[in-house]
Amino acid sequence: MARIIAITNQKGGVGKTTTAINLAASLAHAGHKVLLIDTDPQGNATVGSGIAMRELEASVYEVLLGETGIAQAIIPTQYKFHILPSHPDLAGAQVEMTQLESRNQRLERALSDVANGFDIMLIDCPPVLNVLTMNALTAAGEVLIPVQCEYYAMEGLTSLMETIRLVQQELNPKLEILGLVRTMYDGRNNLAVEVSEQLQEHFPKQLFRTLIPRNVRLAEAPSHGKPVLEYDPQCAGAQAYLALARELLRRHNG
Repeated sequence: MARIIAITNQKGGVGKTTTAINLAASLAHAGHKVLLIDTDPQGNATVGSGIAMRELEASVYEVLLGETGIAQAIIPTQYKFHILPSHPDLAGAQVEMTQLESRNQRLERALSDVANGFDIMLIDCPPVLNVLTMNALTAAGEVLIPVQCEYYAMEGLTSLMETIRLVQQELNPKLEILGLVRTMYDGRNNLAVEVSEQLQEHFPKQLFRTLIPRNVRLAEAPSHGKPVLEYDPQCAGAQAYLALARELLRRHNG
């Protein structure tokens, strides 16, 4: 069975989608069968993986509504991993799904049909708490939380931890926090260093050692529809995500 990891933070702009794409590419580069699931209606993970949303015949939208099977919606990327892509229509799914039975378990049920075909599934969540995020947290066994080392980081984490606790109580008791990863880190910035130290103090066992730096090539790669590992494999951003993938695998293996 696949290991399912939801990548989430209710605060936007923290490198969540960048982490999803580049972790998928890095894990695939290491020889793992990886499925990236894009549950954000903006579809940035889809576009950043080189997929044209407007040309899709099926997406996670149709899967969640039961209009198509998940195997028909999954497509291979050029970068060794597969993707269950998003579509702008997904924005309307929040309303449509309110009328459906077991609305928070629909992604979990769909993923169970293909779980034996992958080693790792990464779910890129929307930066809000809605039925799509709840589906992701219900389907996942673990949560990976990207955190930008800036002023409101700790405040946003408090809210997210409460959400995870509620999901554990009501929907998914097996859900665990895999860890927090510091993104867009600049060691020359005093505030970034201070927030990083606060994270180490409050989450000593859950904080990944790997730091994802603020990196120009990392920021440029999505506009070319590529993971940074394909865009510039030698840059600091690419090397950081390879290191994060190795640390994630070690953490899973105990």
